Amino acid sequence: MTDSVLRVVGNLPYNISTQLIFHLLSHHQQIFDMHFMLQKEVVERLAAGPGEKNYGRLSIMAQYYCKVDNLFLVPPEAFDPVPKVDSAIVRLTPYETLPYVAMDVNQLQNVVRTAFNQRRKTLRNNLKELISSQALETLDINPGERPERLTLQSFIRISDYLTQANKD
Repeated sequence: MTDSVLRVVGNLPYNISTQLIFHLLSHHQQIFDMHFMLQKEVVERLAAGPGEKNYGRLSIMAQYYCKVDNLFLVPPEAFDPVPKVDSAIVRLTPYETLPYVAMDVNQLQNVVRTAFNQRRKTLRNNLKELISSQALETLDINPGERPERLTLQSFIRISDYLTQANKD
């Protein structure tokens, strides 16, 4: 282990899992790894890639900070009493060096949150208060695309463009 001294392990209830994961991601420098048992759908959201139905804000921000491994399913029969949901185990390993670095992570979070506020709308519609269709095109991003089709790198390009524009 390097400077990261914490190993976080837990069986997280659905109603707090996303908020808790976002909180832990903000402290990724102090964490060596995290292992969670979560509702299967949350693990699928964490591990989803562009174009998958579960891909969204949680996927992008978790994958910005961490390598995400969907390890295995835990069937309802493993519990007593038997729950009505499937569970899964996920490992989140924070990167020592981020593979893609945004100029301003707060700007990235804002872009991603805004893009997914109404996930069935296009980037042109969801991001119109932040960036023009023409600017998206100059970034080689189709403004008619839906947010779930964009890679993390594309969201970073948008974020960096806005960060740079705000400095000028």
